[in-house]
Amino acid sequence: MKALVVYSHPVPESFNASMRDHVVSVLQQAGHEVRLIDLYAEGFDPAMSADERRGYHDVDSNVLPVKAHVEAILWCDMMVFVYPTWWFGLPAMLKGWFDRVWVPHVTFEMPSEHTGMRPKMQHIRKIAIVTTCGASWFVSKLMGEPGRKTIMRGLRALCAPRCKTLYLAHYRMDSSTQESRDRYVKKVARRLAKF
Repeated sequence: MKALVVYSHPVPESFNASMRDHVVSVLQQAGHEVRLIDLYAEGFDPAMSADERRGYHDVDSNVLPVKAHVEAILWCDMMVFVYPTWWFGLPAMLKGWFDRVWVPHVTFEMPSEHTGMRPKMQHIRKIAIVTTCGASWFVSKLMGEPGRKTIMRGLRALCAPRCKTLYLAHYRMDSSTQESRDRYVKKVARRLAKF
């Protein structure tokens, strides 16, 4: 498969950075062709400008500010997101990437008076998340995991009808140990290789 890894963390020596490298390695060893988008490293601007918003609904021209990223999501048939869960949701950088890159007429058709929104990313057949959460599993569930839902429900709705999903979280990251992190690394390798 053609796997696009989208990574979002500002600190190059973070545990998330090591997970990014681990994910890329596991996917390559499984025989996938891998491309990486490292949002912070490339200086991606998550803020949509006023002019960009004005042209958001314009066919073709709405792609121009983020053309390389749009080409990447059109290329892949698997997406893997590696990021920290902050405030139970997506980092602002990653949320801004969705806002700017998943544009109408490319990823979905806008609803009309007589039709609903129509998905256009049906070539994407698998979505995985590899994340760290400061909170426990229980507290994360209690808060509703809005970041997880944005991808696993919102984004998935634009993909293949039977798009498979995988969610791998290291909970209690703020009080993690070397042992808990090692277990998580092994779990990610095992589950992602099978995915």
